[in-house]
Amino acid sequence: MASAAARPCAKGAIAAARADSICAASAKPWVLTATILGSSIAYIDESIVNVALPAIENDLATTVVVIQWIVNGYTLCLSAFLLVGGAAGDRFGRRRLFVIGLGIFAAASLWCGLSPSITQLISARVVQGVGAALLIPSSLALIGATFDESERGKAIGTWAGFSALAAAAGPLLGGWIVDHFSWRWIFLINPLLALPTIWIAYLQVPETRDPEAKPGLDWFGTLLALASLSGLAYGLMTWPVSGWNDGVVLTSLFGGVALFVAFLWVEYRSRAPILPLALFRSRAFSAVNLLTLLLYSALGGALFFVPFALIQVHGYPATLAGAAFLPFTIIMAGLSRWAGGLLDRFGARLPLIVGPAVAAVGFGLMALTVPRGPYFVFLLPIVVVGFGMVISVAPLTTTVMNSVPVHQAGVASGINNAVASVANLLAVAILGGVALAVLDQALDRQLLSADLSSGVKQAFERARDTFVVEPSLTGVQAADRHVAEAIIKGALAESMQVATFIAAALALAGAAVGGLIPRSIKQPK
Repeated sequence: MASAAARPCAKGAIAAARADSICAASAKPWVLTATILGSSIAYIDESIVNVALPAIENDLATTVVVIQWIVNGYTLCLSAFLLVGGAAGDRFGRRRLFVIGLGIFAAASLWCGLSPSITQLISARVVQGVGAALLIPSSLALIGATFDESERGKAIGTWAGFSALAAAAGPLLGGWIVDHFSWRWIFLINPLLALPTIWIAYLQVPETRDPEAKPGLDWFGTLLALASLSGLAYGLMTWPVSGWNDGVVLTSLFGGVALFVAFLWVEYRSRAPILPLALFRSRAFSAVNLLTLLLYSALGGALFFVPFALIQVHGYPATLAGAAFLPFTIIMAGLSRWAGGLLDRFGARLPLIVGPAVAAVGFGLMALTVPRGPYFVFLLPIVVVGFGMVISVAPLTTTVMNSVPVHQAGVASGINNAVASVANLLAVAILGGVALAVLDQALDRQLLSADLSSGVKQAFERARDTFVVEPSLTGVQAADRHVAEAIIKGALAESMQVATFIAAALALAGAAVGGLIPRSIKQPK
């Protein structure tokens, strides 16, 4: 027989308030446990995949443009379906959508690990994105529905801290698996975490819904969002190879913009929108989502290059590349609960100015250390970025939840997570494209300025459109290999340095937006 916490909270006329209070109190630790485990699955997967990208690119003999789809295929569906995921959770039950999302994610992870080709791997990542889109907003919405406003900041801080702690081993473990076994094994970790999480959710977490949720789901709006983001992402990732004048690139970009405008119009007219535009009448909600877009663009774009810089430019094994993320996750884990109280002590504005500004300094230092410096020097910028993010994340998330009525927690969570995913999607596409363009220009300069052998020149041509050095050196004679390798690594470092400086500028812009957020936010009824 299920425990009392597993059953829906009592809603009868007799002692309803007392029953609800007891049910909520007993459910709180279980809600935190389930949401921490569930969210960790998605976050571990993201961090492990970044570490494995160089090995996947080399093993499947593909290009950076294709490799970007391993990241962006996931974030594309995550971004589009997060909105309907949050709304579906509010209507059909947040626990139900949480469990369904976990099941989809686990099944898709098995598919990733068994994929025989790059096409199947990208397809499986797309399905993973759908599962994560149901899982992630339901996690925060369950917390928002279980904890009242006075407890929510610390609860979200605890969720963020333990999720980061659980994810801390992800990059290190992923790097070790890549070095000693195969990148395929990194995806098989997820089902091992999913099964106990589903068991806890079914037995111990009460179901919650939004009693004011409107009937129907905006699937047409979801498809428009997916199509518009697909067009923008494809165009942005293809332009470095095909050029701005290419008809497919222009069609993709203009089509993506037109479809996004159509999406906004549909949402404005819809009776049950996945993106309720009325929420953006709140100055706090609008500002914090713009800050999210800028800050997570900086984070996603910069961290995409960290494994490539460490493995391809500096020659460190994947295990050490994964270990480089440890300071970031340890800081997030150790200080997130403390950061959750910053909103109560200082209000929303100050942490959301200071945090992004500190992160911007970290990204700037990261750009300076990409071309040179030993391993421990490269860790310093990651530490600084970690401090900036820990100051930002819990106050940012709490501000999102407090700036909307409590019954719209699922929609607000879905919107903010969608914004963060769109930020990552666009950052990888844009900064990846910038890095490829800079790489090609750097190689062209070397071809014009140096007297190089034909073998070195051929290596340069093979180095275009890829961030992996070794395949470019295939067939190069020993006498030319050292010269070609040094020049290609230098060009690669230059490309990543430019992209990371852009990330620093984005984070600094986020700090400026933080100044637009009100000092105090009273949650609407």
